[in-house]
Amino acid sequence: MSNVTINIIKGVATITIDDGKANALGSIVWADLNAAMDKAESEKAIVIITGRDGVMSGGFDLKEMGEGPQDALVLTSKGSKFARRIMSFPRPVIMAAPGHTIAMGAFLALACDYSMIKDGDYKIGLNETLIGMTMHNFGIEMGRYHLPKSYFNRCVINGEIFGPKASMHAGFFDKVVPAGEWEDSILMVGKLFGQVNPKAFRETKLRSRKELFKILDKAISDDLDRTKIHAM
Repeated sequence: MSNVTINIIKGVATITIDDGKANALGSIVWADLNAAMDKAESEKAIVIITGRDGVMSGGFDLKEMGEGPQDALVLTSKGSKFARRIMSFPRPVIMAAPGHTIAMGAFLALACDYSMIKDGDYKIGLNETLIGMTMHNFGIEMGRYHLPKSYFNRCVINGEIFGPKASMHAGFFDKVVPAGEWEDSILMVGKLFGQVNPKAFRETKLRSRKELFKILDKAISDDLDRTKIHAM
């Protein structure tokens, strides 16, 4: 049974990740997420990506990454390519994070056109250097583009972890939603983005990120080249 489900109502596709645990992002999950995005794109739907109560995602499936260096590179590339797909998706993509949003989960928040998180005792941030992982090139460039300059070192290099309100100032989320208003806010944000002209949105989104995509595509390529991993 898939840990990814999609529900399309009135032009809004809600894609939910729920493995009953940390919503680890492994190869099967990436394949299911891409299939869900294919369905949403075919329906020309606005996309809302969410998780289970209390958890958006704890990041990559570390068990799968531990199977070998090449496995880790390939899995990381799948995550990078999915984040890039979000950034070039023709319709608005919104993250509605119901809890902890760590590592690749936080990168997905950065990739979305709009991101909001439920208020609570949750952790948000890029913990790669805290757990002994050198940040991949794609992650560095995503951080450089999306995070305020004053937070780049704190997030990407230092691995600082934030609560919901502080994570908004750091640039991961656009809005912190009180827990009691969560369900209504998800419905409202879908309706809000439904007012955007699809053609103007798509063309402006792609035009404004044209140069960034060149940088990200090179980063994805470099991350798969093991000879460049330790390059200074």
